[in-house]
Amino acid sequence: MLSEYLTVAKASEIVLIERKSRFIGRAHPASSVAEAEEFIKKISKKHWDATHNVYAYSIGINAEQQKCYDDGEPSGTSGLPSLEAIKALNLTNVVVVVTRYFGGVLLGRGGLIRAYGSAATEALKAAGIVRCVPHQRIKLMVDYTLMGKVQNELVNIGVIIHDTLYAAEVTFVVDIQPEQAEQVYRMVQDLTADQFEWELISDVYRQLPV
Repeated sequence: MLSEYLTVAKASEIVLIERKSRFIGRAHPASSVAEAEEFIKKISKKHWDATHNVYAYSIGINAEQQKCYDDGEPSGTSGLPSLEAIKALNLTNVVVVVTRYFGGVLLGRGGLIRAYGSAATEALKAAGIVRCVPHQRIKLMVDYTLMGKVQNELVNIGVIIHDTLYAAEVTFVVDIQPEQAEQVYRMVQDLTADQFEWELISDVYRQLPV
């Protein structure tokens, strides 16, 4: 059974200036280690001339795979604060890359930790935090004469209509939270006098606001 988790909705980019050093923080959704590493590779190639391209990622519904990298910064001053930013927001399936262009002023260990942690946190927040909530994707088939009232009731109770197909019958492809499925089934049963077809297609995730 799928479990709910928090992640980011989209890619983001922010810039922080800390004592003349420029920190470019980027966050990106990533559903696998390969996807995270591809994003890291892309940013590192784009900013090949940067002083450092630091990264951190957390992958898996229960954050089973985590990694961080300092890219030449003193150990524990950049990659780890970036990973801690992800963990502090309880996120997973996300990658963060913080690019630094050195401005000529040394920040010290504490300054580096604050700068990288802040850049990662701001990038994650800018990407928009969302809940990935398990849903059941259902195929619901009704007669054309029943289409309007069924559709209206589905919308009224907050069921997500993923698609509508028109053939011999009308097919609504809907996403329903598991605890809501029985209620929706009974509602459709009452509206149609039991003249409908109901088929579970798959378990899916839907992104909902936090």
